[in-house]
Amino acid sequence: MEIKTFSKEWGGRELKVEHGRYAHQAHGACTVQYGETVVLATAVMSENTREGIDFFPLMVDYEEKYYAAGKIKGSRFIKREGRPSEEAILAGRQIDRSIRPLFDSSMRNEVQVVITILAWDKENDPNVVGLIAASIALSISEIPWSGPLVGIRVGKVGDKLILNPTQPELKESEIDIFVAGTDELVTMVEAGAKESSEETVLQSIDLARKSAKPVLELIDEVVKAVGVEKRDAETLVELNDEQKKALEEKANVEKISQEFIHSVVDTYLFDSPKTSKSERKAAFKALSEKLTEHLKAQEIDEELISYVKSKIKQLVEAEVTKMILKSEKRVDGRSLTEVRPLVVETGLLPRVHGSGMFMRGETQVLSVTTLASPSAEQIIDTMELDEKKRYMHHYNFPGFSVGEAKPMRGPGRRDIGHGALAERALDPLIPDKEDFPYTIRVVSEVFGSNGSSSMASTCGSSLALMHAGVPIKKHVAGVAMGLASDDSGEWKVLTDIQDLEDGKGGMDFKITGTRDGITAMQMDTKTHGINADIVNKTFEQGLEARLHIIEQMEAGISTAKEMSKFAPRIVTIPIDPEKIRDVIGQGGKVINGIIDETGVEMDIEQDGRVIITSNDAEAMEKAVEIVQNIVKEVEAGEKYTGEVVRIEDFGAFINLLPGKDGLVHVSEIAWKHVKHPSDELKMGDKVDVLVKEIDNLGRVNLSIKALLPKPEGYEERPPRPRDDRRGGGGGGPRRNSGGDRNSGPRDKKRGFFRKKD
Repeated sequence: MEIKTFSKEWGGRELKVEHGRYAHQAHGACTVQYGETVVLATAVMSENTREGIDFFPLMVDYEEKYYAAGKIKGSRFIKREGRPSEEAILAGRQIDRSIRPLFDSSMRNEVQVVITILAWDKENDPNVVGLIAASIALSISEIPWSGPLVGIRVGKVGDKLILNPTQPELKESEIDIFVAGTDELVTMVEAGAKESSEETVLQSIDLARKSAKPVLELIDEVVKAVGVEKRDAETLVELNDEQKKALEEKANVEKISQEFIHSVVDTYLFDSPKTSKSERKAAFKALSEKLTEHLKAQEIDEELISYVKSKIKQLVEAEVTKMILKSEKRVDGRSLTEVRPLVVETGLLPRVHGSGMFMRGETQVLSVTTLASPSAEQIIDTMELDEKKRYMHHYNFPGFSVGEAKPMRGPGRRDIGHGALAERALDPLIPDKEDFPYTIRVVSEVFGSNGSSSMASTCGSSLALMHAGVPIKKHVAGVAMGLASDDSGEWKVLTDIQDLEDGKGGMDFKITGTRDGITAMQMDTKTHGINADIVNKTFEQGLEARLHIIEQMEAGISTAKEMSKFAPRIVTIPIDPEKIRDVIGQGGKVINGIIDETGVEMDIEQDGRVIITSNDAEAMEKAVEIVQNIVKEVEAGEKYTGEVVRIEDFGAFINLLPGKDGLVHVSEIAWKHVKHPSDELKMGDKVDVLVKEIDNLGRVNLSIKALLPKPEGYEERPPRPRDDRRGGGGGGPRRNSGGDRNSGPRDKKRGFFRKKD
């Protein structure tokens, strides 16, 4: 196959597309390079449809390859890539949510898009390149798809918005917004921000949208050169005359059903507000039964009636949308901008470190905070990341929360995505490690779901963190905004959407933030994209709703509480980084000894912070004392109680602090004459000593007798006169001081007893 290359300058760098080098058997394939980041995207569609399903089977896989970043997986035993990391799952979901709205939802052929990262330059975002590559692979294939679209990331450093910021720039950025769409419409948004204003975020989305045009032009050039004719979604499988007739009958009975539902929808759904899901289910069931009677009366066979029953939810959602657009009526009687009733509670559970329950309508989430030592941080080892994570949010969505029975098999892609959104929402408010060194984990348990449990998790997490005593200074709240729209271009934005309001022509635009700004966003749509007017209206209504929710949360708890008595306490001791090795000891001997002796947890940072964690106040105090003694500098004039650890002829060595000994000369043991140190001291004796001096070699000279009272009649021996003949005047050799009182050189400090007259 001929290799063809296309390129265009974009955002100050070359965007290069290559077709024909790899994956020749895929239905669509290309590599895209931006900087030195290279991504391969492939698209494949099955020949046959999947029977018995009521959804479009799209699979998007984002494959991180460690070799792309010049890394070998950190696991000691498993070196090959296996289950995708959470970061890869989130990247895959981004691309899935971007491209899915542009497929015909009635398709039942499996479509798989695989994005493989071949090289990453540690600067240019592979997610952006991956979505562009996926867009091209689908566009040049025969797979029915209404693209192309572009993925764009926007950051803000200082006052400047940056298109596709590098990784170093993102670390300094106030915002991190990933936008998918065209130069006119937005199909997906994923964002994190540091309490950015609505105006800043809208400007970022606008920049992304306007920056899409050069890439769309490049994709158009590629499609014209190497693209193939699209297959019609309705003719993916060749139909015989009998099958065509069956399709026509289905379409006809759907039309009859829609007309009937339209005529009775007021009676069953709107005449009185249906504020609970059970009320709406009952009305829905009654409407369904009435529709069945209507179809039977027209002698429509059971097979077609059964088909309509599988479609009835979509038919009812379409009527709900019409009612919203026509008369601004919602099934539960709310106005378009009204938030459902809220319940805010904290401290519901004993023993746990912090808890908060947030309920909005029938969506109920209990969030629980746990605090632990820095050693409990999560180690992240992926293609892009090699770091530690000290704040984590995990989200659980059991079947009973929506009245379903399903296996409990751990978090799926949706759970991971919702948990990550709530985590991102709170992250800007989490205090720095220097101010609050705890590892923080929040778990949100969804006990009821009917409209945005991820936003309820955000609110519940904010409550639980404050209740646990984490010093966040303000609440973070979130709300899901929806959309009712039709093919004519008419639309209405809905605040706080639920069940029947998320049908065709809708959107799910989640916005989180404080009173002062936005912290996170996530948008999905069931249209081909939303325009700038819809985005602006969504932000306007979203801010109003967010402030209303925060007001209710503040009424429940407005400031961080005192930490639970069951939460561990942490003491941080700043030490000279040069003394870290003294605290650790050879092979960790010292620090492990402290841990074994006291039962505390200890962490040491490179800047010299020793962090001690314990639930036992006495053990904490003992560990702190040991560390302080290890790093303490002995100074002249200080008093210590030490242990005799070595005895020599000239004196005894006393251990003052861990790793620090001093010498008591034989002449400093007592006021009386001591012939040998062992006459007065034994190994292991505890003695009080005074630090007399630290000489120029760092040796510590101690005295025991200096802390003892002088005996009555004791006088200091006068210093022996110097022999002047030892100087420049010459003379004989120095005479040793003899006598039976001194067998060695004379000690000038030694005193003597003189009898009274």
